[in-house]
Amino acid sequence: MKKTVKLLSLAAGALLAFATAAQTELKFGHVAEPGSLFARSSEEFAKRANARLGGKYKVVVFGSSQLGGDKELLQKLKLGTVDFALPSTVMSSESDLFGVFEMPYLVKDRKHMQRIENEVFWSKLAPEVEKKGLKILAVWENGYRHITNSKRPINVPADLKGIKLRVPEGKWRVRMFQEYGANPSPMKFSEVFTALQTGVMDGQENPFSQIFSAKFQEVQKFLSLTGHVYTPAYVTVGAKKWASLPADVRKTLEDTARELQAFVYAAAEKDDNDLLEKLKASGMQVNTADKDAFIAASKPIYNDYAKEVPGAKDIIERAIALGK
Repeated sequence: MKKTVKLLSLAAGALLAFATAAQTELKFGHVAEPGSLFARSSEEFAKRANARLGGKYKVVVFGSSQLGGDKELLQKLKLGTVDFALPSTVMSSESDLFGVFEMPYLVKDRKHMQRIENEVFWSKLAPEVEKKGLKILAVWENGYRHITNSKRPINVPADLKGIKLRVPEGKWRVRMFQEYGANPSPMKFSEVFTALQTGVMDGQENPFSQIFSAKFQEVQKFLSLTGHVYTPAYVTVGAKKWASLPADVRKTLEDTARELQAFVYAAAEKDDNDLLEKLKASGMQVNTADKDAFIAASKPIYNDYAKEVPGAKDIIERAIALGK
């Protein structure tokens, strides 16, 4: 009897050890709120990946900056304490070449973005962050950005004069809004609502999905449809931790991340229409900005970027050519 109990105990222990080993957790961190495009994209990725991983590994999503802000997440990827992140603008802090996606009105539409991805991104940009210990698995989306504020409608760049504007942690976005006449300040996304609510900031700029899910409509009166920048988002891992995973697991995760782009683009396109109507219904005053005025005011930032960043001029020219 004692022998049987001992065997059962050993078997239970072995099963427990197997179950623990079978649930190796892969943490996926992002900064966006529940219901956002980031949240839906990463959760769909986890769902698909986990169905294919056979229980050995499990992707678990942590949104709302639970694992840190964008810069902290990049650092944690390098350290191996986070497995996936979904940075956007902040990637230009790792390589200035990523500032190409901070150039105003560069990306015409998602088909143009796919051509840029295929013909420029993977050969010119992705290798730059690998030098920093990061690896990009796929290109998803943050979206077309628009300006909200509590002061007045923004029709032309001059309307931004004196507006305290929160921007992401990317120096070229700061430079752009300085050129337009605003007072831009980089700030973590998790701090933005309170900054707008208390008047520390007058406004911010983000895609509809981020605006709506973060409830900025509750503390912002005006929504100006500028569409000034299209921001991709990058499914990113730490190169060292990534290399330690089995080859078949890496292939499953990378294939799933790549194939999910179609889901992301379809969801984003639907958001462009649905969320604008919801933001209008919330009481926000919506105006369509004079894009020609913004494009004219954007020439200096293109010139500065091309002069200051080695290789940038060629990338800009190739990206623009792909939109014709």
